[in-house]
Amino acid sequence: MIPTAYFLVLSAVLFVMGTVGFLVKKDLITQFMCVEVMLNAANLAFIAFAHSASSLNGQIIVFFIITVAAAEAAVGLAIILLVYKQRKTVKSEDISLMKG
Repeated sequence: MIPTAYFLVLSAVLFVMGTVGFLVKKDLITQFMCVEVMLNAANLAFIAFAHSASSLNGQIIVFFIITVAAAEAAVGLAIILLVYKQRKTVKSEDISLMKG
């Protein structure tokens, strides 16, 4: 059996990679994928804690997080497509939607 600490370390590494990728990359799609990686890292931590406590509560929370992430993926990709249609770019540094 794999210790819970290994899963938590993997979760922390994934979360840090997602955070660094979000802050460093300027492409909206890459930033969007980094947010998804961070959500999956949180899911992994919830599952690890739920398994170590022999509880279903963490798995229920993960189910809701996955549901919200699926809705977020659909809405996020739709917004990115609309931004691309209007601005012809998906670079976050080239987009300033607040300008008239």
